Amino acid sequence: MARHLSLALLGTLALAPCAFAQDAGTSSASGKHVAIVGGVALNNPTGNATVNGARTNLDGEAVGALGASWFINDNIAVEGWGASKAGYRMTTGNGKVGSVDAQPYALSGQYHFGSPDKTVRPFVGLGYYQMNYDDESAQAGAALSGRRIGVETAQGPMATVGADLNLGEHWFARGDVRYLHGNSDVSVNGVKAGEVKANPVVVGVGIGTRW
Repeated sequence: MARHLSLALLGTLALAPCAFAQDAGTSSASGKHVAIVGGVALNNPTGNATVNGARTNLDGEAVGALGASWFINDNIAVEGWGASKAGYRMTTGNGKVGSVDAQPYALSGQYHFGSPDKTVRPFVGLGYYQMNYDDESAQAGAALSGRRIGVETAQGPMATVGADLNLGEHWFARGDVRYLHGNSDVSVNGVKAGEVKANPVVVGVGIGTRW
């Protein structure tokens, strides 16, 4: 289950049924310039980490996500997006050796295909992200036990594909997949000891409103 869902997301989900009823039989979704989407996303690393020469696998989790878009016209948008912290478990063949929290933020440009009133409307995007790492910890009794672990902030390009399902003039459902590419250094007791290549795929679903 996702954790740390924002109040904005909870409010969006609570108001959605009333808004769907109000939108029934209304006019066009065209001409709306602002869209907000709240939902749940699975932050799943596709890469791994290397610490002191040992390969360490990374496991992700489901988190809350929130995005805001400004539509320059009906097809082109600029989106700011972020998610709550995902706990990455660091494991080897001998079990868990540590953990770290990872929280992404991103800014991207998007192209939405076709008319805003299409029932299903796909889109693609390309942008730049930053992944902040904190709460690094070593597993007691494991190889890094008693040592101070640090992971630098990762940054790089982000690609997005997704689709919106229109529910009325002001409301829609969204599904999307984001790929975040970028590496960061790992330190142990203040000395560089390896690299994290998480390169996560973030798969999300949510409810959006536009006006």
